[in-house]
Amino acid sequence: MKRVLIASLTFAVSVTAFAQSMPPREPAPVDTVSVTGSARVTTTPDRFSFNVSVQTIAPTVEEAVNENNRKVAAVIAALKNAGAKPEEIQTSNFSIYPQQDYSQQQQGKLPRLLGYQVSNSITVTKKEIAAAGKLLQAALGAGVNQSSGLSFSVSDPARGRDEGLRAAFADARAKATLLAQAAGRTLGPAMAITEGGGVSNPPPRPMVGRVMAAQAVSEVPVESGSEELAFTVSVVFALK
Repeated sequence: MKRVLIASLTFAVSVTAFAQSMPPREPAPVDTVSVTGSARVTTTPDRFSFNVSVQTIAPTVEEAVNENNRKVAAVIAALKNAGAKPEEIQTSNFSIYPQQDYSQQQQGKLPRLLGYQVSNSITVTKKEIAAAGKLLQAALGAGVNQSSGLSFSVSDPARGRDEGLRAAFADARAKATLLAQAAGRTLGPAMAITEGGGVSNPPPRPMVGRVMAAQAVSEVPVESGSEELAFTVSVVFALK
């Protein structure tokens, strides 16, 4: 009786050890189809930005800087009087360059120093499209003599996101369904989803390169138009 019991125990231990030594069974591979869906949502911009500069030239650095400071202070004051808040006005560039005459360089002479050019650039960003024309008018009328661009954007990147992502996923599912049917299969559940895409901003709208303030400047007509937000999702679907 003891021999039978010992043999039974030995067999049970051997079976357990054999089961533990066997590698885990891998799940059967699943056929899949990978697609990318896209969608665009049209929104109305609610923020604008423009850059204006004041350039001055004088025989010395001190004269050029002092004159530039005076004119830039007048521009900033005019912007504030027109409704721009201090946090909406930012100095974006300040530079000093010597102005030289190279006409006699071919004769072996050194360039002749004519003076110095000082440039101070100001960027205005505001969440009120209707104020763009008035602020541009104020800046130009206060002494701005160079400008570089005007752009519009959507301040909240989440605006239109839910609609855009749903539409992009629906586009991906429609593509995957078509491919599955073409292969004689049916579409299964989504196994992996990767979000992509971004905002398709319109390029900055050019403004006049140099402005001559010989006469009063009227309010600049401004139209913001619309903006498209682009969304993409990559989805892996199972095939049945």
